[in-house]
Amino acid sequence: MVIPLNVLILRIVEKIEIKIHLEMAKEKLLLPESDMEIVQKIPDTPLMKQYYSVKAKYPDALMLFRVGDFYETFGQDAITMSRILGITLTKRGNGAAADSELAGFPYHSLDVYLPRLVRAGLRVAICEQLEKPNPMNKIVRRGVTEIITPGVTTDDKLLDHKSNNFLAAIHAGKKEQFGIAFLDISTGEFLISEGDWAYIDKLLQSFAPSEVLFAKSMKRDWEARMGDRFYIYALDEWIFTEDYTKEKLTQHFEVQSLKGFGIEEMEAAQVAAGVALHYLASTENTNLKHIMSIQKILPDRFVGLDKFTIRNLELVHSNHESGTPLIQILDKTISPMGARLLKKWVLLPLKHQKAIQERLDIVQYFIDNQLMSDEIENYIRMIGDLERLISKVPMLKVNPREVVQIKRALAAIEPIKMLCANSKNIYLKQLAEGLNPCQLLRDNIDKVLVQDPPVKTDKGGVIADGFHVEIDELRHVITNAKDLLLDIQQKEIVNTGIPTLKIGFNNVFGYFLEVTNKYKDQNLIPPHWVRKQTLSNGERYITDELKQLESKILGAEERVLALEDQMFNELVQSLNEYIQPIQHNAHLVARLDCQLAFAKVALKHNYCRPDVNESLVIDIKQGRHPVIEQLLPIGEQFVPNDVFLNHDEQQVIMITGPNMAGKSALLRQTALICLMAQMGCFVPASSASIGILDKVFTRVGASDNISGGESTFMVEMNETASIMNAITDRSLILLDEIGRGTSTYDGISIAWSVAEYLHDNGFAQPKTLFATHYHELNELSDKFPRIKNYTVAVKEIGQKIIFLRKLIPGGSQHSFGIHVARMAGMPKSIVERASNILLQLEQKHIEVGDQTTSPIAQTLRQVEQPMQLKIFETTDSRLEKVKEKLLEADLNSMTPIEAMMLLNELKKW
Repeated sequence: MVIPLNVLILRIVEKIEIKIHLEMAKEKLLLPESDMEIVQKIPDTPLMKQYYSVKAKYPDALMLFRVGDFYETFGQDAITMSRILGITLTKRGNGAAADSELAGFPYHSLDVYLPRLVRAGLRVAICEQLEKPNPMNKIVRRGVTEIITPGVTTDDKLLDHKSNNFLAAIHAGKKEQFGIAFLDISTGEFLISEGDWAYIDKLLQSFAPSEVLFAKSMKRDWEARMGDRFYIYALDEWIFTEDYTKEKLTQHFEVQSLKGFGIEEMEAAQVAAGVALHYLASTENTNLKHIMSIQKILPDRFVGLDKFTIRNLELVHSNHESGTPLIQILDKTISPMGARLLKKWVLLPLKHQKAIQERLDIVQYFIDNQLMSDEIENYIRMIGDLERLISKVPMLKVNPREVVQIKRALAAIEPIKMLCANSKNIYLKQLAEGLNPCQLLRDNIDKVLVQDPPVKTDKGGVIADGFHVEIDELRHVITNAKDLLLDIQQKEIVNTGIPTLKIGFNNVFGYFLEVTNKYKDQNLIPPHWVRKQTLSNGERYITDELKQLESKILGAEERVLALEDQMFNELVQSLNEYIQPIQHNAHLVARLDCQLAFAKVALKHNYCRPDVNESLVIDIKQGRHPVIEQLLPIGEQFVPNDVFLNHDEQQVIMITGPNMAGKSALLRQTALICLMAQMGCFVPASSASIGILDKVFTRVGASDNISGGESTFMVEMNETASIMNAITDRSLILLDEIGRGTSTYDGISIAWSVAEYLHDNGFAQPKTLFATHYHELNELSDKFPRIKNYTVAVKEIGQKIIFLRKLIPGGSQHSFGIHVARMAGMPKSIVERASNILLQLEQKHIEVGDQTTSPIAQTLRQVEQPMQLKIFETTDSRLEKVKEKLLEADLNSMTPIEAMMLLNELKKW
């Protein structure tokens, strides 16, 4: 079929017009609801070219690209987002971009979807429209305004208000020394430290960063050491140079050197800190005035707790889903700031007596002055999270309602300051001097903002009446537009004598004065009126006064919004001058909150004030486990125990006794009581005299590290070795079942040797609690003067055992493991068979025991006997081949998987 030329031309023109219309609609954002359809139909449009140019700068981030009323994603980003959020995935078609995936959601749903994306471990780049749609521009200008990662966020919906959200950076320095920096952009805290890998690992566990940065060259080493314990991000090597990172720090703090912060010699830590600042800048976080200082974590100030001790004592996290950590018992804080500080206090108990006594004195004062405590608590409740609120100011993320909350928080600080200043406690008086209610700032906020402003400024109603003359006039115009028009109408009726004069409005001429034909020819029209339109029944005129009012009425709303936004931004800028005093206020209030929490816990649970001193003695009377006693069923009482340890008489306590009797609980409660005392908290005991500890070590429980090629016993030995290599006179060591991960003879030998070493090493006498089922170790007390035997008492009634949970002098020869198996619900036939086997073994032990004076001597004699057949004393060539293969294998370096593969190979022979 032949198409006439004129028809063909018309069809081509029609298609061109359609495409032009769609392009204009997309680029001017006149039809935001149909953006998805537009993008699908027009591949390689200016919009998509803009998208690809922005995306190229952030290839590893999921980019939310603002298009009208939607955030759109394309390609792999769309697939990822669709999978995580469960939203519809569609495809673009045609041309070079055929089958490109597409997914999006309305812009007002960002607060709903963004937290889910970040919690899924994604880096999210938010690309916003940087200008309003304008018919003169081909395409709206866009750019990334923020990159949100797990470690870089200030969004309240992404943050745990009781925990810091630290970004960590690690740098491998010289001589196996590492530098580490922790930065919380939501609070402004910036901490650094240096040490070996074990110390860095401990800090990582304590501070639990949401994201860890390191150089790309360190990635394999990190994965070998840490596996997938943290969200990580590797950066280019050039960022980790001393010159670059030092310049970053000096520029940020506006100083010539870092001597004022006391970190001048910490080169590796400086690099880590500079890397953290670089990363914030790379994620579009450049307004960081709230990061005003950098502090070093000084190991000498705090009790040394390795990662095993923190885990085993369950200080901040339980090892079981249904478990309860210590902090859950102690955290009676009422502000988020206090909760975050308390976590640091729990993980970093003090070593200096004066600082500990200061905390204990304040807790004692709060206990003795309940009315004052209640008053301060009520005011702290009004303050909220002042620390995070003020951190939003320099980043321009604070909203009007939050600014008013800052004002209310500062107002609540004034009576707190007065109460502390009028107290009879010297430390509270000193604290009062540091509080600054910032009266001028409060007055300014009160003058600028309404008492209860909206969250956003885009709807108006933020600026208080009487603050800005033009805003007041425009509001008057908006509110009284009808009356103002009537005023002009009545005035002109009086001036002209035209009783039927009306004021009208249309979209072409705006407001106008309308005069009917009856009056237009009577010379009543003033000369300053300007004719705009002639009608069949009259004339329409405008005046300067009417046009000015029209301009005010029609532009008043938009102008008011613009002015309110400007006034609010100026107020926020003025807040920058108060960041430091407000941050200091927040820290002091957090301290008060923690000490009030300690006082409340002490009163509620009947804790006593510990005597923390410089002696080398631990003397706890009627001590109780702070967690277990709160979890007991109603009506059941916790059985308290005394613990005494010193250097002269009782350095090591060997604790034997049945399973389930409470040996492990006793070990842990002793450590927890000592640590609580050095946190500045009262303790669960009738009395406690605690010689200051510098380190606490625990070796508790069984665990393995199969992915790292370490068996349960290897993990146990690693932990024990780290303890033995770090003991001091002021150490407290808790050992629970040393040697249980290997054969009985090996285990007894290791446990015996460890106990000997702790007693006779010649340079340190660490106080030690040693729980064991190796009853042979009871002999140690006969050979070493500072080792004493204790047991956890039980009462046998027929076939039943009653656990008395009381620590008494002497050793035990029974573990009652079969009884515990029966309690656990083990099948009856197994329990009965185990009992028969136990009787036989005990009989043999008695028979052998008649030939020697000492069970341990008999044990050691048996160890000397050959215990294994010589399977290779044969002429079988296959066994010779197996022997050669085994001798070639490096068993010490093999992983469990490699060992299994070797065994499988040998089986085939």
